[in-house]
Amino acid sequence: MNKGNTLLNRDGTRKIFASLISIAIGLAVGAVIAVIVGLTKSNIGTKGIWDGVRLIFFGLFSTGREAGALTWGFNPVSWGNMLFRATPVIMTGLSVAVAFKTGLFNIGAPGQYLMGTLATLFIALKIPSEAVSPAMIWILAFLGGMLAGALWGAIPGLLKAFLNINEVLACIMTNWIAANLVTWAFDISDLKNVAEGTKTGYIYKTSFNNVATSKMGLDKLFPESQVNGGIIVAILIAVLVWIIMNKTTLGYQLKACGANRHAARYAGIQDKRNIVLSMAMAGALAGGGAALYWLSGNTEFYWSTYQALPATGFNGIPVALLAMNHPVAVIFAGIFMAMLNIVGQQLTTLTAYNEYITDVVIAVIVYLSAFSLVIQMWLQKKKGKGGKTQ
Repeated sequence: MNKGNTLLNRDGTRKIFASLISIAIGLAVGAVIAVIVGLTKSNIGTKGIWDGVRLIFFGLFSTGREAGALTWGFNPVSWGNMLFRATPVIMTGLSVAVAFKTGLFNIGAPGQYLMGTLATLFIALKIPSEAVSPAMIWILAFLGGMLAGALWGAIPGLLKAFLNINEVLACIMTNWIAANLVTWAFDISDLKNVAEGTKTGYIYKTSFNNVATSKMGLDKLFPESQVNGGIIVAILIAVLVWIIMNKTTLGYQLKACGANRHAARYAGIQDKRNIVLSMAMAGALAGGGAALYWLSGNTEFYWSTYQALPATGFNGIPVALLAMNHPVAVIFAGIFMAMLNIVGQQLTTLTAYNEYITDVVIAVIVYLSAFSLVIQMWLQKKKGKGGKTQ
C-alpha cells in the first residue's frame, strides 16, 4: 500500500501532530511530578494526588469543591480569565513568530513589551478624558504602545542589518535598558497610585481616566471574569499578520530573507531594510500586547520592573514554537498557555499543592514545547520510511 497520501505525509498535519504530542508529553510529565510530590507529602494523600492529576488535565472545567469533592462543569470566570490572559501572550507569540519567519530570534519581546507599557499608560492616563473622548484616548494609547514597541524592536534590527551584531545579544541588552528606563520614567512621574494607600509602587489603572477596553458582549458569556474585547483585537491582528506574511509581496520578501539573506539580496530584495522592518513589526506586536493588557482597565502595573523582566514577553517563545510560527496557530497556542496559568491557580486554591509545585508543572510544559520541532523531525523520518513501502 502506498503511504504517500497518509496524513503524516502532509507537512501541516505533521506540525499539528508534533505540537499535540508535545502538549501531551508536557501534561503527562506534570502529572508524574504531582504524583511524586504527593507521595512525599503526608498532607496530600492518595485523594489529593488524584485531585491534582485531574486538575492538571481538566482544571479549566473545575467549578470548585462541594462537600469536599471537586465539582466539574462550565466555569465562566475561568474561561473568561483564560481569554483575557491569552491576549498579550498571543501578541508576543506573533512577535516572536514574525521574527522567526525572517530568520531572526526576537528574544527582545520583554523589552518591547515594557516600552509599549510605558507609552500606553502615559498616553491613557495623561490625556484628560474630559477634553478627549475615552474611545479616542484608547486608540491613541494602543497605537502609541505599538509605535514604542516598534521603535525599540528596530534597534537590534539596525544593529543586525548594518553592523552584523547578533540580534540575541542586542535584544538582551535592550531588554534591561528598557526595564531600567521604564522604572526611572514611572518613578519620576505622577502616575503612581496614591489614591489607595496600599498600592505603593503601582501605576493607576487606565479606568481612573475612564479609559478601558470595551467588553464587546463577552461579559455576558463570561460573567464576573476579566475578559474584554482585547482578545478579539488580538485574533484579528493574528489573521492580518497571516495575510501579510502569506499574501503580500512584503511577506514574501521577509520570508525570502529568512530562508537565505544572501540569495534574497542577489535576487534584488533589500535584505537590510527587511531585517529592520521585521524586528520593527515584531516590536510593534509585543508593544501592542502590552497595550491590550493594560488598557483593559482592570489591571495595575508595578513600576519597579528592574527586579524582573515580564514573563509575558518570554512566553511568546514557546507559543511561537508550539504554533510552528503560524500566525493563526499562535491564537490556539496562546490560549493553551493561558489555560496552564488557570490550571495552576486551580491547583493552588483547590489542593494542598503550593504555588511552587504549580510553577514547576507550568515550567515543564513550557520548556517541553521546544520538543515540537524534534517530534516533527521524527514524524518526517517516519514518513520517509513509510513512503518506501508498497
